[in-house]
Amino acid sequence: MIAVRFSVRPGQGEPSGFDLGDIVCEGESGSVRSADRGLMVYLSVALLLDDLRPLLFGKRQNVSFGGVDMSVRIDFERVGKGLVSVSSRGVPVGRARVEDLARVFLRAAEELAEQGLSSLPEGDGVRIDYSTAVRKFRAAEA
Repeated sequence: MIAVRFSVRPGQGEPSGFDLGDIVCEGESGSVRSADRGLMVYLSVALLLDDLRPLLFGKRQNVSFGGVDMSVRIDFERVGKGLVSVSSRGVPVGRARVEDLARVFLRAAEELAEQGLSSLPEGDGVRIDYSTAVRKFRAAEA
């Protein structure tokens, strides 16, 4: 099973679509975390959902995600029927069923939105992109 958390780092002043945050992905074999400096979390999560959609719901066999301003990489690969392997630079993190992985990433993205996305201005481009990525991911999962 894979667990995922997205978070915004505190103390950055007025909320912005470019806020720094962290991604943590943990599994039975290890974990991968964004580096000490963090990453542009809203942009990165939107990109991650857009990248994962064709892997989880389409015919794509692998995805290598680097995020926006992220110093680590998370690799996703379909292995066997209905399973996805997660690793980082060749180091295993774990495996999960496609449905479970989709649910975990969607829930983590929704939690991040609940925690901070609403504090961004209504017309903020990053807020719009993030909301669109979550909506498309949710629709593909249904």
